[in-house]
Amino acid sequence: MSKGSVSPATGTPGATSFAGKRALITGASSGLGLDFADLLAAQKANLVLVARRREPMEKLASDLRDKYGVDVLVEAMDLASPGAAGRLKNSLDARSVEIDILLNNAGYGLHGDFLETPIDRTTDMIQLNITALTELTHLFGRDMAKRGTGHILLVASLLAFQAVPSYAAYAATKAYVLALGEALHDELSPRGVVVTSLCPGHTATGFDAAAGATASPLLRLLTMEPRPVAASGIRALLQGKATVIAGLSNQLAVFSNRLTPRSMQRATMMRIMGS
Repeated sequence: MSKGSVSPATGTPGATSFAGKRALITGASSGLGLDFADLLAAQKANLVLVARRREPMEKLASDLRDKYGVDVLVEAMDLASPGAAGRLKNSLDARSVEIDILLNNAGYGLHGDFLETPIDRTTDMIQLNITALTELTHLFGRDMAKRGTGHILLVASLLAFQAVPSYAAYAATKAYVLALGEALHDELSPRGVVVTSLCPGHTATGFDAAAGATASPLLRLLTMEPRPVAASGIRALLQGKATVIAGLSNQLAVFSNRLTPRSMQRATMMRIMGS
């Protein structure tokens, strides 16, 4: 299947919304998760919200029910804990909740010298960014493939396209997400499942505070608001694309990587990221 095509088995060619579908959104208590939830609810998709903090999700769920008249379930869970993905799947199965759209959005970054960062923080990040994402994709993707229809959005990053000093482990996790997503796009499309990888650049989501970083002046100039980033991901998923890079400047940055040596890419990223 070509990069921009949609398998006939998905039933989505020409579709403009996910109306009537059920979407599972991880990392739904903040950042891009809020916009994913609002955008999908506006399309009349029913939701399952998953994150560690229940209170902000309950408020979001109430607002979305009132605003759009959709059904919203809340699952408070730390997906970084071993086995969390399986527990979530079992909980939904027990209530006969079938997931049509999986938005693997949960994740965070760590900024700083790799050797100076406590290894338990790095492994916790890897557990969430890679292991939980992989388990969720497998568990729910398997059901979608059996039904012959489904959509999966993996949130990677602009940093997935090159090594990034001071974000060494984080960038590596996102390179994994991008490679996994592009491979699964081709593996699962014949079985009616669309897999799209969204690659945002720097986005105003609170990422820096969580990562322990301060954005450089140049990075602040390149910062996007979360709404258009989330919208580009949902639009690309509906269109059946393998990958979408949010924002023209970020698209140009990825294209420039084809023309420059990797040593220059790392030096550039050090300057932009304020390393």
